[in-house]
Amino acid sequence: MTEEDPRLGLTVVHKRYVSAAQAHYAGNLVDGAFGLALFGDVATELCIRTDGDEGLFASYSDVQFLGEIRGGDVVETKGTVVRVGRRSREIEFLASVLCRGRPDLGISAAEVLTEPIVAIRARGTVVVP
Repeated sequence: MTEEDPRLGLTVVHKRYVSAAQAHYAGNLVDGAFGLALFGDVATELCIRTDGDEGLFASYSDVQFLGEIRGGDVVETKGTVVRVGRRSREIEFLASVLCRGRPDLGISAAEVLTEPIVAIRARGTVVVP
């Protein structure tokens, strides 16, 4: 009987406010690269926690842009280790919008969403020394 690797299932969660300065397109939309950069930050913390090294992002095997991220949002980014190789770690990522600005109600109005909006789902591989 083999023992399951304790790194499997390890999850890291980051939350971040998205400023209007990060909006890149009409409608106050943020580009997709913004979300991928957030995944990179989560992957770095996962590598530090699993291997004591920042590691390097090797590839994405899947990226799905499912919803909008806008300036004024609060985004939660989550990464979970789903496979552990000798030097590689496969991670499932999820970026969800938890709060959204409401400029229709006032210049600084915002609300906590009843149901988070899933904005990006991805799977990627990092390598560590």
